[in-house]
Amino acid sequence: MAADLDPTATGDNPRTRVPLRLEEVAIATCMAAIALITAANVVVRYMTNISFAITEEYSVVLMVVVTMLGAAYAMSGGRHIRIAYFVDMLPPRGRRLAEIGAMAAVILCFGLLAWYGAKLAYDEYLYEVTTPGLGNPQWLYSGWLPLLSLAVIGRAVGRLIRMARGQDR
Repeated sequence: MAADLDPTATGDNPRTRVPLRLEEVAIATCMAAIALITAANVVVRYMTNISFAITEEYSVVLMVVVTMLGAAYAMSGGRHIRIAYFVDMLPPRGRRLAEIGAMAAVILCFGLLAWYGAKLAYDEYLYEVTTPGLGNPQWLYSGWLPLLSLAVIGRAVGRLIRMARGQDR
């Protein structure tokens, strides 16, 4: 069973209503942007002895976006982190119940993250908090957290529905 749930194993993605290609393209785009920002910063630093330290704000936001999109992508295919040693000792019904419990915990945790992240972004909007480096409105960056938490919740709910229909392991 553990080999079936290996995140490095190549397998087909589940059939979802919202194509997983969206996450794949967004993750690749964000990773490319991080690489370009970092490479440009290194080149400029060594050629001019000046650092673009303010680009760190963009890199950090892009890393958060990649992390949240990666979590949504992992939820859809059952590639989330799990303790397979103990789960594999359970009978098939127990494994299924453990997976349902894991999805419920994901929905709860990311629901809390969405709720409190939205409150944080709203407070930053309300009090006009700006970023220290560029002076941009902070809510433009922190607003991605609750939004992408909802994407993770959506993928977890979709997986629960597929499991209830018997379409997913």
